[in-house]
Amino acid sequence: MKPVHTRVPLDIGAIHFIGIGGIGMSGIAEIMHNLGYQVQGSDTADNANVKRLRRMGIPIAVGHAQENLKDAHVVVYSSAVKPGNAELDA
Repeated sequence: MKPVHTRVPLDIGAIHFIGIGGIGMSGIAEIMHNLGYQVQGSDTADNANVKRLRRMGIPIAVGHAQENLKDAHVVVYSSAVKPGNAELDA
């Protein structure tokens, strides 16, 4: 089977990561940011990953709320995000 390569256009708009402070999500967010995508996110804690991503210039809200999504065009979340999350339900 021949591999299929797809590309997400850089002008897709803001990509919002719910749970951006997690080990997996923070790594994906960092890669997307380094590739030139507009990245933002939220997490329940202001942990070391959140602080590191903020130093890179990524805006991150502590706490999950519907208003955190106001500029988002794409939302990315992991299985760690539970049903009933305010952003996931928005």
